Amino acid sequence: MTAALLLGACQGEEASEPPQQRAPQAVKIVPHEVSYATDTVRVEAVGTARARASATIQAEVAGEVLAVNFTAGDKVSRGDVLIRLESRAEQLAVEQAEVARADAQRLIDRYNRVSTPGVIAGNELDRAEAAYDAAEIQLSIARDALGDRTIRAPFSGYVGLTDIDPGARVTPDTVLTRLDDRDVLYVDFPVPEQTFGRIGAGDVFEVEPFSNPDKTYEAEVLTIDSAIDTQTRAYTVRTAIDNSEDQLRPGMSFRIGFELPGQQYPSVPEASIVWGGDGAFVWAVKNGETTRVPVTIVNRTEGMVLVRGDIPEGSWIVEEGVQKVRQGTPVEMPASRNVRPVATNGLASGGQAAAQP
Repeated sequence: MTAALLLGACQGEEASEPPQQRAPQAVKIVPHEVSYATDTVRVEAVGTARARASATIQAEVAGEVLAVNFTAGDKVSRGDVLIRLESRAEQLAVEQAEVARADAQRLIDRYNRVSTPGVIAGNELDRAEAAYDAAEIQLSIARDALGDRTIRAPFSGYVGLTDIDPGARVTPDTVLTRLDDRDVLYVDFPVPEQTFGRIGAGDVFEVEPFSNPDKTYEAEVLTIDSAIDTQTRAYTVRTAIDNSEDQLRPGMSFRIGFELPGQQYPSVPEASIVWGGDGAFVWAVKNGETTRVPVTIVNRTEGMVLVRGDIPEGSWIVEEGVQKVRQGTPVEMPASRNVRPVATNGLASGGQAAAQP
């Protein structure tokens, strides 16, 4: 009887002892070692070409056309005569002014030859010299009027079409032709505000004319606009294209496309991104346990994602198995891992990887 009581007491004590808690079992995952990559900004725009110098040629005065000295497409030099207007009246005015000047000069010479003091009053000589000065001014005015009857090229370039023929009467409002210096073409492109400061004078980009997409030309940046458009959030970049072979024309459209390097960000597999109520995050592995790190997606390319977040280069995150872990979950790192290389199409890899945790 006594033995039975002792046996029952012992069994009661064993039942009252709390069971031992087992350590949580580590979860198997596929980790990824974080590397940094450079974000690139792709810029694509369309611009229209204009000549380095361009002018609409018009007459200074009204008159009858005597001669048209060019054919559309001709290359002319600065100062070449393009059109002559009837100018007989202006030529006569120049000759008359020359006669008046010569007459004033003869009078001055006559007064200067008189050596007897007091014969010629001082004021007479003054009037003669004033008459000469007035004749000189009238001659300059007449010559300017005569010059207006001849329309010359203001710079070297190619002349365009004209509807003016000899015998036609023109006015200062009549467009005679157009002159373009197209040895160099300027092409302006709108560029997004986010690229400001990354493009400078001297940079060279390849552009494609819409007329021949298989042909490319080098466009050198000349200058950048001083302000950003508040409506389009873009600024204008002016480039120059060498057109010495005269294969391009003002008014042509060009397509430009290039990539600019940006900032460096952690590069993680797309499968490691988890979405929660407060946005995207990844599971980082620290001291053998998972911890939640919020991230912001910057760019995507071929299964990899550039993110903004507190993920040091060389640290480890959960690539596969994100659905099996929670905050503080112990994880089992495989003894042998083939970490997937970072896709670098459009991204430039940066830095060295750290040792595994």
